[in-house]
Amino acid sequence: MNQPIQLSLEQQFNIRSFATQVKHMSHEQAQDFLVKLYEQMVVKEETYKELLKHQWGLDSGSTMA
Repeated sequence: MNQPIQLSLEQQFNIRSFATQVKHMSHEQAQDFLVKLYEQMVVKEETYKELLKHQWGLDSGSTMA
């Protein structure tokens, strides 16, 4: 994994579009937006962890045979 991840043209466009939207936000709007974005990132990470635990049979509800 020494090579950087290449983004698709669509992803690059979405990033550029996002940057434009943020540029037009007030300072307060940008701060609120960052807090909400961070919260979504944390929820996403926890969701992935729970899905992996379940997939690997590590969740507390699973029984080992």
